[in-house]
Amino acid sequence: MPRPAPVPAFCSPPPSFSLSFHTRSAFSTRHSSFSIFHMGLSDHRVSAPSLSLGLPHSFSLSLRLSTSPSFPSLPLPPFPLPPSRLPHFPSAAGGSDIMLRLLRPLLLLLLLPPPGSPEPPGLAQLSPGAPPQAPDLLYADGLRAYAAGAWAPAVALLREALRSQAALGRVRLDCGASCAAEPGAALPAVLLGAPEPDSGPGPTQGSWERQLLRAALRRADCLTQCAARRLGPGGAARLRVGRTLRDAFRRREPYNYLQRAYYQLKKLDLAAAAAHTFFVANPMHLQMREDMAKYRRMSGVQPQSFRDLETPPHWAAYDTGLELLERQEAGLALPRLEEALQESLAQMESCRADCQGPEEQEGAEEEEDGAGSQGGLYEAIARHWIQVLQCRQRCVGETATRPGRSFPVPDFLPSQLRRLHEAHAQVGNLSQAIENVLSVLLFYPDDEAAKRALNQYQAQLGEPRPGLGPREDIQRFILRSLGEKRQLYYAMEYLGTSFKDPDPWTPAALIPEALREKLREDQEKRPWDHEPPKPKPLTYWKDVLLLEGVTLTQDSRQLNGSERAVLDGLLTPAECGVLLQLAKDAAGAGARSGYRGRRSPHTPHERFEGLTVLKAAQLARAGTVGSQGAKLLLEVSERVRTLTQAYFSPERPLHLSFTHLVCRSAIEGEQEQRMDLSHPVHADNCVLDPDTGECWREPPAYTYRDYSGLLYLNDDFQGGDLFFTEPNALTVTARVRPRCGRLVAFSSGGENPHGVWAVTRGRRCALALWHTWAPEHREQEWIEAKELLQESEEEEEEEEEMPSKDPSPEPPSHRHQRVQDKAGKAPRVREEL
Repeated sequence: MPRPAPVPAFCSPPPSFSLSFHTRSAFSTRHSSFSIFHMGLSDHRVSAPSLSLGLPHSFSLSLRLSTSPSFPSLPLPPFPLPPSRLPHFPSAAGGSDIMLRLLRPLLLLLLLPPPGSPEPPGLAQLSPGAPPQAPDLLYADGLRAYAAGAWAPAVALLREALRSQAALGRVRLDCGASCAAEPGAALPAVLLGAPEPDSGPGPTQGSWERQLLRAALRRADCLTQCAARRLGPGGAARLRVGRTLRDAFRRREPYNYLQRAYYQLKKLDLAAAAAHTFFVANPMHLQMREDMAKYRRMSGVQPQSFRDLETPPHWAAYDTGLELLERQEAGLALPRLEEALQESLAQMESCRADCQGPEEQEGAEEEEDGAGSQGGLYEAIARHWIQVLQCRQRCVGETATRPGRSFPVPDFLPSQLRRLHEAHAQVGNLSQAIENVLSVLLFYPDDEAAKRALNQYQAQLGEPRPGLGPREDIQRFILRSLGEKRQLYYAMEYLGTSFKDPDPWTPAALIPEALREKLREDQEKRPWDHEPPKPKPLTYWKDVLLLEGVTLTQDSRQLNGSERAVLDGLLTPAECGVLLQLAKDAAGAGARSGYRGRRSPHTPHERFEGLTVLKAAQLARAGTVGSQGAKLLLEVSERVRTLTQAYFSPERPLHLSFTHLVCRSAIEGEQEQRMDLSHPVHADNCVLDPDTGECWREPPAYTYRDYSGLLYLNDDFQGGDLFFTEPNALTVTARVRPRCGRLVAFSSGGENPHGVWAVTRGRRCALALWHTWAPEHREQEWIEAKELLQESEEEEEEEEEMPSKDPSPEPPSHRHQRVQDKAGKAPRVREEL
């Protein structure tokens, strides 16, 4: 039954007019409709609001007015409510605020119970042991309270929605475990391929069918009764949650609304915590990034306020254990590492329990075509069972994926076991070290490092101890996973289903031969997707350097890394002077691109100026800068691309992805006792996590970049050296001093973290270039700039051949405007070196 909404007590209902409120949750098929008050007019009916959460981080409210059934509804425009925008900052939607003020009294009426009536469900704070309520309705009611500005009820409803959703997950997990452990819950032996005693040569026709269905009915009855005891009448069916709500909670959407509600209630500590919790899972959310910076500037917010309220237990223990290992405190790290492993396994169990929900259609087209309903009983059972198995296999990757990341930590469980056996060995727990290293060998039987460690531990232990083997929890995990993989590969081979194995440790013998060949062919189609071509040896490059006068100064070995090189002689001093003058003229004309000459986004002690190739061509066309500099900028960028391709990727073409002439200038009077960098340590195509040493190739990083280049124009400044580090962003492995014509080229991934030392005096200019293997990410502005300069040359030649009858030239401002209109695209803003 839909939940009734509160009716304001001060409304007396004359029978001739009713104002009604209709809601439909975006997360449920349930509806609620109720009258608010009557006003004595004829049959005018208003229905509002319609909550739609199709767009992330916002929702819309719509009000419909109809005078009678014979007249069409008149919709008022919906207004957005961006929850992450703090109220005291200017809003871009002025009309939205007006609409909100008009509707707020109406919405507040919906949240006020009449005197003497009990509080509506969800408004009262429930005890931790109280049965969960419907999360979809709680969430919809919370958003309605948020829209009305009823901040305290919004907080109560949203928090209860979060609690109920978590409680539902625990009930599913507990009921599944208890029903599986009941006597007689195991499948009959005949269904597992072994004949029962006294059953003759095999089961009678149809006997396995009856036993299978009987076992399924018994398990369904057990789960239904358990859910009814824990959740009340109706059990899980009454509180079923759709995919939309699950996705919203996975993205931590409720915390986006909670942070503003807490702010309005003057609870800044909780507001900062909610904002941080949302931002951890949504690092690309630019508005929340701004709000986080504003919270940090508030006097009532402490650094410890920025805490993750939803950190999974296994990640908290894992990070603490790694931190203790870094400090060489293996004894203190062991309990946390063991906790991380146990919590990881528990998290997988919880995820697997969520997989046993109702069958979900893969898409609307399949449902319309009837593909989802084709076949009979066994086809439907097989289809649903395959969905469950695929979901269970994905749980490994989901558990190994940090909040806000797109990709899991590789080999998450084996890596934890490796750290455990090494830590146990450090403190002298050789028996536990052997158990964990044997568990590693269950995943990778041919792991040479694990074999050496096992031999070492056994030698130190002395006499062999009976019963010393791999961990039982890991044995159970692997056996169950391999059994599920066998079924999925069988379905893939004979039923045409798909399956992407998330584990690199799956034995090749488990995969059917026909599938094995196909998977091998798929992997061999584009080998460069996994590892780039290896550069040729140094002796080869001495013979094939494409540009006369270019010398290889340092290679990867001399730079203590991989895929790094320093080459000198790409520019003459005269060419450096032309490009420096181009940057100076463009900056003097106020035509900066990138950061518009403001203070650097990376440090308040420097100014940053940038010029793109298209902007240079536009300024040259307008006569603001010399055409020689703009042409040289194009020519030099192509020169760098050609050389970078020849050195790093001779077998696969590289394309320019972005070209930027950048200058960093030290601000006088702000360099004393300076402790920061000109550009913090980072990687160019992935998000570097120094705490774990991981680099996540996902947005907001420019994931399509494959190689980077820095061509320096001057050295008459202090500081500003480029340096490379280890993945921890602390240990410097190489340092390069800029000079005219020096190119530093390197691969753009996590193998080459780099930064820039502070520029403490003078102006440092360089041409930053990024290259890509992907043609679709080729720099279009470079092509437009080349065409623009060619058109300018042709026009100049025509003017020389046929002098104009009008002696007065076109004003530069008009020419500049015409060029900009012709180009048609605004310059991009990038964070560059």
